[in-house]
Amino acid sequence: MSDDLIEIEKLAGALLRNVDANARRRLLRSVAKKVQASQRARIARQQDPDGSPFAPRRKRPEPTRGAYTVRFLYPKGDPNPREVLMKSWVWDGPLMTGFDIEAGGIRSFHRDEVDRYLPLEPGMQNASAGKLRRKGHIRRAAMFRKLASARYLRTAATDTEAWVGFTGQAARVAGIHQHGQVDKPSEKAKPVRYARRTLLGLSEADRMMVLDALLASLVDGV
Repeated sequence: MSDDLIEIEKLAGALLRNVDANARRRLLRSVAKKVQASQRARIARQQDPDGSPFAPRRKRPEPTRGAYTVRFLYPKGDPNPREVLMKSWVWDGPLMTGFDIEAGGIRSFHRDEVDRYLPLEPGMQNASAGKLRRKGHIRRAAMFRKLASARYLRTAATDTEAWVGFTGQAARVAGIHQHGQVDKPSEKAKPVRYARRTLLGLSEADRMMVLDALLASLVDGV
């Protein structure tokens, strides 16, 4: 940041201290909303604050497709396991995903939770089933769309400060990507290190936008 911008920030801070508490709270709330909108727009563009693109998703191996019907009891250890009849299925990492005849839709089951496989009875091989279509377009879609929504990316303000960020479980997930930490994609999966993607951070343009909003409001008498 330039020295001139630092001096302007100091000036804005000094002017804010002379504004009454209620007006200051309104002003900081308004600024927080502007920053929230800017962060959401940048995440939608899949960019870090410096303008560089987010690290791409980790490539997943193509699932192995099963060309036959399977029948099994699930889950393991349950005194009354459900009998599952599945068609159009794939091995997808630790999961078996396919058309569950009884449920009437696509379902996923953990492979190591299958109690045991059962022989097929006459007619089961030709049981009616929908066609399994993998939604590859979801993998190609922008990352963090849900996380960047107003439901999870929140704002708040007092008469002394304003903040924009995530709370609860959303904060944990965002922090893993923000700092490039290690986590499990699912309960039974192996830990992996996620690429660092800066979800929250002020660019030079953001800082100028905040200062412009503060100074404009102060000139207009808040």
